[in-house]
Amino acid sequence: MKGNIVVGQSGGPTAVINSSVAGVYASAKKLGVNKVYGMVHGIEGFLEDQMIDLDDYLADGTGVEMLKRTPSAFLGSCRFKMPQIEGHEDVYEKIFSIMEKHDIECLFYAGGNDSMDTVKMLSDYAKEHGKSQRFMGVPKTIDNDLPVTDHCPGYGSAAKYIATSLKEVIRDNESFGAKKPTVEIVEIMGRNAGWLTAAAALAKGDDCVGANAIYLPERVFDMDKFMANIKELAATKSSVVIAVSEGIHVADGRYVCELGHDVAIDAFGHKQMSGTAAMLAQKVAEETGLKTRAIELSTLQRAATHLASLTDINEAFQVGYDAVKAADNGKTGEMIILKRDGDDPYECGTSEYDIHAIANVERKVPDEWISADGTGLNEGYEKYARPLIMGELTPIFVNGLPHHLVRK
Repeated sequence: MKGNIVVGQSGGPTAVINSSVAGVYASAKKLGVNKVYGMVHGIEGFLEDQMIDLDDYLADGTGVEMLKRTPSAFLGSCRFKMPQIEGHEDVYEKIFSIMEKHDIECLFYAGGNDSMDTVKMLSDYAKEHGKSQRFMGVPKTIDNDLPVTDHCPGYGSAAKYIATSLKEVIRDNESFGAKKPTVEIVEIMGRNAGWLTAAAALAKGDDCVGANAIYLPERVFDMDKFMANIKELAATKSSVVIAVSEGIHVADGRYVCELGHDVAIDAFGHKQMSGTAAMLAQKVAEETGLKTRAIELSTLQRAATHLASLTDINEAFQVGYDAVKAADNGKTGEMIILKRDGDDPYECGTSEYDIHAIANVERKVPDEWISADGTGLNEGYEKYARPLIMGELTPIFVNGLPHHLVRK
């Protein structure tokens, strides 16, 4: 690779997206790349020529290890939707002029569905206009909803945090309920795919009874059946803990969170979901008189690097590392995917895949992994997900708290 490269981060942060940046950097330096630039706030910042030289943070070796232990997007993220090429050629030409100005040969973009659409359009423009620059996607999403890849970096750590939090919530709730149970409803991210909420099933073990019910958006939510289930559980249990996806919806297509209030729309046209647990907790309290509590894990589930999965950290690093190797071999318009080679022991490798089969395609939890009544997961999911949460990377503590690498 003769020119420089640039790496960017886009969409919702994760506990391990910085490990992918570390992988890109390490791989590029091994190949002898001169400059490895980092976009400040993704493609939106790149359009304003906002970049940093990663040598300033990572060249001494300790920076890479600190970056692996730093949550969220070290470079800064964005939710910027690239316009369609036709009629907006000026936007694309600006990107290519900035790349030429800094002798940038390859652009690497870490993100989810919408971010892969950016990679697709940039690589398509380059092909259509005879540009030599190359573009590679680096998978990242806690939602785990990218197709083709076995799973997405970021998911394992979020799943580990969710399952751990559920165990602790259940333990806390079991402290009370001598006369009447408290009903706790835990809202988990994931939009239209239930992968994150499914992780609540991992809490069950020889030291934890697990969630009493888990509701995924893959199944239509029936309010009457939900209330009947709550009443039945409350009649026999001293503690009731329910996990619900933020994206559960009723038969007419409305999200449950929309039943209580209007929702905002983001830059990509997605509804901003929040309030599902609060709405359900209020309804349970009104109909049963039981004490209820709504818990929304919110952004905590995507930034918990102190509880990150070592498997996830290593795989996030590897997809970044291998994206550079693929680009060096002439690949463009592709995303690195994870390919599972075995479960016992767990083995996983990487490959490249055409970005056109990935961008804007959403993968959901397989129906065969969901229980017949739609309120739980079976051993198929357990076998799939358990290896992804294994292992830990100890934070570096300073003054009693985890220390992070910070962009200046």
